[in-house]
Amino acid sequence: MKLTLIKPTIGRCEHSLYVDEGRMEPLSLGILAGLTPPDIEVALYDDRIEVIPFDEPTNLVAITVETYTARRAYEIADQYRNRGVLVILGGMHVALLPDEAKRHSDSVLIGDAETIWEQVIADTRKGKLQASYYGPPGIAQINKVQPRRDLYKGKGYLPVSLLQFSRGCQYDCSFCAVSQYFDRKHHLRRIDEVVAEIEAQNRKFLFFVDDNIASDQAALEELCHALIPLKVNWISQASLDVTRNRKLMALMEKSGCWGNVMGFESITEASLSDAKKMPNMTGLSGYEQEIAALRDHGMQTWAAFTLGYDHDTVESIQATIEFALRSKFTFAAYNILMPYPGTPFYSMLAQQNRLLYDGKWWLHPEYRFNQAAFIPSLMSPEELTAACHAARTRFNKVASLVQRFSDRKTNFRTLTRAISFWKYSLLFRKEVYKKHGMRFGLR
Repeated sequence: MKLTLIKPTIGRCEHSLYVDEGRMEPLSLGILAGLTPPDIEVALYDDRIEVIPFDEPTNLVAITVETYTARRAYEIADQYRNRGVLVILGGMHVALLPDEAKRHSDSVLIGDAETIWEQVIADTRKGKLQASYYGPPGIAQINKVQPRRDLYKGKGYLPVSLLQFSRGCQYDCSFCAVSQYFDRKHHLRRIDEVVAEIEAQNRKFLFFVDDNIASDQAALEELCHALIPLKVNWISQASLDVTRNRKLMALMEKSGCWGNVMGFESITEASLSDAKKMPNMTGLSGYEQEIAALRDHGMQTWAAFTLGYDHDTVESIQATIEFALRSKFTFAAYNILMPYPGTPFYSMLAQQNRLLYDGKWWLHPEYRFNQAAFIPSLMSPEELTAACHAARTRFNKVASLVQRFSDRKTNFRTLTRAISFWKYSLLFRKEVYKKHGMRFGLR
């Protein structure tokens, strides 16, 4: 029996194929391969960089589906099914919209695969693949499963190993699909298993893909103690409230943390309140202390902003970029607030008849990457789209890069950090322009 694993791309540029130069290992597919019995042949194809060999014989195709890749994932699934090959779809988007995914598959896996994948494989062997499977969200990689990292070789991924310590987040932000998927629960792996996985691979630069590694600060403290003797460097995603725990910040620094993706979201207190962004409720007045804590501990922060709340204007978005430049964030993302299906934000917009693209922007043939998908309150969708793109453009200008690089507390700590600043800043700058306005799917 042969299993084929597929990582879909987002889509294509108007006049050319899109190749993701900032691509990272598809950890979820590596874990699926690790869960698969050793007598089954496994192939992994990454649609972001290589042509999928649809005519290559296989018994089951498993495709991971995110909202941004749903249109392309369904194109791939349909091509395989037209050839008579069984297809199973999984991922967070499938969990949020299983009926949609069923129209393009023989089976859907709703939830986490760890507790149910053995049955999926057994049923496929018997020719009795079920229409749906449910694996309750929970702890990652149970039974000490490790990802098949050998499947990543030769695909040109960034030189960073992806791992996970926890899943989920305790907070309930109105725009976040993660909160809906995990029902505000936070699931932790055993630390000794995480350590064993780190020791089993040969990289010393790690990215913990946790939704919020600081959701349980006591658990993060334990993890940091375990990481110190390993002499690794790591990054992750963390809520801003971790900066108020200076003891933990010092421990993170000692354990090799270079920084985290942190959701600042907005500099407007009313917008933070609408988003139910509890870790940020001190508002802009508290950001100065939190940014100082990040810089004091050398954190090269990736500040994430979501723009388009009912209190946002073109002027407030311009003020946001001014704030980010003054703060000298190493990286920053200026994301248009997106109505993800299944979130309270999506439901509110639907009730107010403010959704665009028939309420399914992820499938609509006219939607383009980085466009507003709803009608804002204080500006037009076109103004929101243009203001966010202008923010990305200004933040990534060469003059801005030089200004931000001058932060001695973060980028000058070591030569390696200085080199990393320029390597990844220039890479992400390039990706910003390549992806803007990209269409979803290849057809």
